[in-house]
Amino acid sequence: MIRTQGLTKYFGRIRAVDDVALEVAEGEIYGFLGPNGSGKTTTVRMLLGLVLATSGSIEMMGHPMPRRAREVLPEVGSLVEGPAAYPGLSGRANLSLVDAMGPGGSRATRSRRIEEALEEVGLAGVDRRPVRAYSLGMRQRLGLAATLMRRPRLLVLDEPTNGLDPQGIHEVRELLLRLNREGTTIFLSSHLLAEVEQLCHRVGVLDRGRLVLQESLAEIRRPTGRWYVETQDVARARALLDGQVDRIEGDRLVVRHDDSAALNRLLVEGGVRVTALTPERRTLEEVVLKATTDSPDKVVRP
Repeated sequence: MIRTQGLTKYFGRIRAVDDVALEVAEGEIYGFLGPNGSGKTTTVRMLLGLVLATSGSIEMMGHPMPRRAREVLPEVGSLVEGPAAYPGLSGRANLSLVDAMGPGGSRATRSRRIEEALEEVGLAGVDRRPVRAYSLGMRQRLGLAATLMRRPRLLVLDEPTNGLDPQGIHEVRELLLRLNREGTTIFLSSHLLAEVEQLCHRVGVLDRGRLVLQESLAEIRRPTGRWYVETQDVARARALLDGQVDRIEGDRLVVRHDDSAALNRLLVEGGVRVTALTPERRTLEEVVLKATTDSPDKVVRP
């Protein structure tokens, strides 16, 4: 659905994006992560043809971008750097303009499609106030509604839950999951790791312009081969597992062992009261922090 090769962008003498190779498969939710200033928004803008790449290639839905933008963009819904709207007009009037300026779409069904989009993002009861009177969360919802007007095959979203309260974040998460189940591919740039972990199938991590990690969530979450052993008999357990204990955290030991059943039997037969035995799994936060901490400084200033 999205593929880039050698994607690079200079602003003057600063290399903001450096040799990025994205692979986003059709039907997945892809989380695009990275610290502020890492080049995420610049990359998103290049994908949509809003900024031209200095070098490299972009392919979306099998077509080169931005050369085939007229064919590609009607099937893409996007929300980048906050929702755009005419502040003096109501939300419905803004969506009507978005619909009128886009290709296709029957004028006769416009009102129905606007109401459906507003209902999907939780703005079904919105009144005729101008957008300038909306809260940040309401504006964000309106921006999401605009992306859904054409039932896109691909959604490209930059911080879609910005300004939303916890209930709003939950509602947007459920909406995106439903759209994905119905066949929409979603490319999601966010700094909310907990949300990405609940939503995404794969993630890419950008740091100082370079893609330092691109991996499936299933692979990231797989057991590390170590086990958490919780017990009040810490000293006895440590003695039995000499050389296999990596660290001790209060009443919990982190143990290297190939077989959980054999590990449990060894401890119990040795008189250790085991209250819990669980596999260690890496969190997305741990993986992202390691990837961005360990990556070399690649920002080039010729």
